[in-house]
Amino acid sequence: MKNLVIFSHTYFDKSNVNKALLDSLKDTPNLEVRNLNAIYPDGKIDVAAELSALKSAQNIYFQFPLFWFSTPSLLKEWQDSVLTAILYGENPKMLEGKKFGIIVTAGSTEDKYQEMGGLDKFLVPLVTSFGYLGVASLPTCGIFGAHHIEDMDSVIKKYQAIFA
Repeated sequence: MKNLVIFSHTYFDKSNVNKALLDSLKDTPNLEVRNLNAIYPDGKIDVAAELSALKSAQNIYFQFPLFWFSTPSLLKEWQDSVLTAILYGENPKMLEGKKFGIIVTAGSTEDKYQEMGGLDKFLVPLVTSFGYLGVASLPTCGIFGAHHIEDMDSVIKKYQAIFA
């Protein structure tokens, strides 16, 4: 089973948590990580390349830091370009039978999100978009308090378990 991580982080050069998480996956079999900010520094998504990556994946994950309760702008551009190409393309059912999960880092603590109705409340548009294309949902992995994590090893173990 192949896992595909579609990653975006506007300020990746300043990230400690997401860098550590992605670095921990370097030797993980059956895993492809697509760092959109590294692949598309000009912001222009190669839809054909992204469709090819999606075709070979069974589990698709979005990984990103939550910015103002949403995705980074390049990940939104990916959604607009790639998901639209699927829906109105030659094979609108190409994602049926696959699974979609979200791995999100957040600067605030989990209790702050609970006060606002829970993290999943902010992720509904993503889950709904993939569900509309016939993709089943996987549990969300939320990593909270990203600016103040003291035990990074336990966070990395939780993260790596997703792909085991």
